[in-house]
Amino acid sequence: MDEKQENELQDEIEMTGEDNAIESEIEDIEDNSSKKLKDLRDKLKACEHDKMEHLENLQRGKAEFLNGKKRLEEEKKRDKERAENKLVEKLLPMADSFHMAMHDKEAWQAIDETWRKGVESIHSQLHNILESYGVTEVSPMGEEFNPHMHEAMTSVTVDDKKQHNKITTVIQNGFVRKFTDKEELLRPARVIIGEHSESD
Repeated sequence: MDEKQENELQDEIEMTGEDNAIESEIEDIEDNSSKKLKDLRDKLKACEHDKMEHLENLQRGKAEFLNGKKRLEEEKKRDKERAENKLVEKLLPMADSFHMAMHDKEAWQAIDETWRKGVESIHSQLHNILESYGVTEVSPMGEEFNPHMHEAMTSVTVDDKKQHNKITTVIQNGFVRKFTDKEELLRPARVIIGEHSESD
């Protein structure tokens, strides 16, 4: 083997060594890239998990806020209704006084017309105020006694069996207040009910 061939062989050996070093470097890069890619995937998965957790917490917080807001609005509505009921209940004795004064038609008509019309005008104003709050006067004369709506003061014996448990006299009218979604009893009507004796 001449010198020229020896040099070529030496070059080949040196090149092969370089190739091995490059290949080893490439493998190291691939290993590092693979590890980095795995780390990035793990981080992405953790971020996705955190994101879902934060989203759930946010949705839960929003639901709690909306429920709290709804409860607060309902509470405000109930407070307003209670305050209005207290005001209206203070006006009921005045309505009773007008009713008693105007109940005897003959005596009422005998009063001076100017004075009577003035009182009737005031009564009308009171009626309009009560009506604006949804208040209705209840006079259950002749109706079946209902312990949820009426207060029995006493009973009287009646001859007619059909009058048993019926209201024969209204001592004091009751009042109910109507809302859009319910009706509330402000004061039961005070009544006398008929009682039929079975022995008759």
